[in-house]
Amino acid sequence: MKRKSQAKNKTATLAAALAFGMAGALGTDPACAQHGPTGLALAQQQNCMSCHSVNRNFMGPALHDIAAKYAGKPDAQTYLAHKILEGSTGVWGTVPMPANTQLNPGQAATLANWILTLK
Repeated sequence: MKRKSQAKNKTATLAAALAFGMAGALGTDPACAQHGPTGLALAQQQNCMSCHSVNRNFMGPALHDIAAKYAGKPDAQTYLAHKILEGSTGVWGTVPMPANTQLNPGQAATLANWILTLK
């Protein structure tokens, strides 16, 4: 396959992944792989799991605890996506969460939506 064609395919795949992620279909179902990384896969790829675990506190809070804290809040997805992108301090203790400048807003939304499904 030529490089131009590969680049077009990657761009189309990324656009589909972002649209799919924004729609909220962010579980860990392998059948969704054609639409881009699932929430868990994206968290693993972006090193979120270096500080977080799904079910236990580590360097950062358990993702399950984050989901429980924000469950039912109407702006939870937007709030978490912002925190993922910009980082934060003092919300869960003394260890700051660094900004994740390698992520784009669509990826942050995908992660936030997936985290909120863990409650």
